[in-house]
Amino acid sequence: MESDIKQYLNQNKDILLNELFDLLRIPSVSADPAFATDVENAAKYIKDQMLKIGLDNVSIEETPGYPIVYGEKIIDPALPTVLVYGHYDVQPADPIELWESDPFEPVIKKTDIHPDGAIYARGASDDKGQMYMHLKAVEYLLKNKRLPINVKFMIEGEEEVGSPSLAWYVARNHDKLKNDVIIISDTGMVANDVPAITTGLRGLAYVEVEVTGPNRDLHSGLYGGAVANPINILTKMIARLTDENNRITIPGFYDKVKELSPEERAAIAQTPFDLEAYKKALGIDDVYGEAGYTTLERQSIRPTLDVNGIWGGYTGEGAKTIIPSKAYAKISMRLVPDQDPDEIPVLFEQYFKQLAPKAVKVKVTNLHGGHPYVTPTDSPGYKAAAQAMHKAFGKEPLPIYSGGSIPIVPLFEKELGSKSILMGFGLDSDAIHSPNEHFGVFNFLKGIETISYFYEAYKQQLKQN
Repeated sequence: MESDIKQYLNQNKDILLNELFDLLRIPSVSADPAFATDVENAAKYIKDQMLKIGLDNVSIEETPGYPIVYGEKIIDPALPTVLVYGHYDVQPADPIELWESDPFEPVIKKTDIHPDGAIYARGASDDKGQMYMHLKAVEYLLKNKRLPINVKFMIEGEEEVGSPSLAWYVARNHDKLKNDVIIISDTGMVANDVPAITTGLRGLAYVEVEVTGPNRDLHSGLYGGAVANPINILTKMIARLTDENNRITIPGFYDKVKELSPEERAAIAQTPFDLEAYKKALGIDDVYGEAGYTTLERQSIRPTLDVNGIWGGYTGEGAKTIIPSKAYAKISMRLVPDQDPDEIPVLFEQYFKQLAPKAVKVKVTNLHGGHPYVTPTDSPGYKAAAQAMHKAFGKEPLPIYSGGSIPIVPLFEKELGSKSILMGFGLDSDAIHSPNEHFGVFNFLKGIETISYFYEAYKQQLKQN
C-alpha cells in the first residue's frame, strides 16, 4: 500500500492542489456577517466533495448558526468507526495590506522551510488544507477498496468564533455521531522531519472589557487633569494584571493549575528547539514570559493572559484633542489542567473591577471559552496515529503539548464518550491567524499519505487490545 499511495499522490498532485485552491478561494470568514454567503458556499463545496469521493448520507445539517456538513461510509456496522472533525470557516484576513498576495487567491511559493513550495492563502493550514487531507485520504482508500473500517465526517463552519452551534448539534445527534475514536488535524508538528502528535491542549477564557468615564467625549484642554481618561485608566488596569515576573495577579488564578513533574518537564525539553532561529523567524531580539520557565513551557504548559485588542477615542487622520467617554479591550487567558473556563472569567471580573478607581465604571463580558485537554498516549487511537506517522516519516512521532485551544475536544469526550487524536501536519511558521498564512505542499501530501495509513493501523490496534 505504501508505494501505491505515494504513486497516487505523485500522479494526482496537481488535481489535489487545484481542488484545495477552489476551496481556499471561498472567503468563508465566520466572524463577519458580510461573508455569510461565502461561508454557506464553503459548506456546499464540502458537500459536493463528499459526494464526489463516494460518501453516503451526505447532508448540510442546519444549526442555529452556520451549517455542519456530514457524510459517512459504513462498511459494516460491526466494524470500528472513526469520526473525522474539521472546520471550513477561516479567520478574517485583516490586515490585508500586510499580505504579500491576495489572501483568497492561493499561490505556491518556495521558502527555506518549504523547498517544495508552500500554499499561501487564508485557511491553507487552519483548517481547510488539513481538513481536506482527510477527504482525499478516504477518497484514495475508497477508490482502491482499501477502507478497512467505518468513517464519518463532521465538518463545521463556526470554529473560528468558538463553535457556538456545535454543542447544540452534537447533543442532538449522539446516535449519528457514535464512534470509537475522533481524529482531528488542526494542530502541527515540530518540523517537516520531526513528526509529532499533540497530547495536550490549553483551554481558553475570553472576555471583553469596557471602561466608561464621562457621559460624552470631552475637550482635553478644558477637562484634562480633572476627569478620568478611560484609556489611561484601562492601560493602568491592564498593566496590573501581571507582576514583574510576568505572573498573572488575579487572586485564585493558579489555585487549580496542575504542575508538571520534573520528569514531564524533562520530556518537554527533549523536543528539538532552536531559540535563535525562533527569535529570527519572529523578528525579535529576545523572548519574554513567565520567570522560571522555558520558551517551550511558556507556550504550552503554562497559563497566559494576553490583550488581543484595545481601542477607544480618536484614531483618524490628524489630531482631535479629546478625553474619550469609553475604552475597550479584548483579553484572552489560555488555561491548563485543571483550570475551569467558567470559573476564571468570574475571578477576572472580580479582580478587574477592584482595580478600577471610582472615577470610571467597568463592564466585563464573558465571550467564550473551553476546557484544557489531555490525550492518553496508551490508547489504541494514539498508538495507531504513531504507527501511521512512523510509516510515513520513517521515525517515531514526538508527543507534544500545544499552546492552542480546541474547545470542542473536551466537548466531544463529554457528549460522545470518545477520545480525540490530534494528528496535525502544520508548522509553527505557518502564520495561522496572521497575514501570509501558508501550508507546505509537502505537509499537505504527507498528511494524506499518513491518514491513509491510520485506518488499517487503528483496526490492528483494536485487535491487539
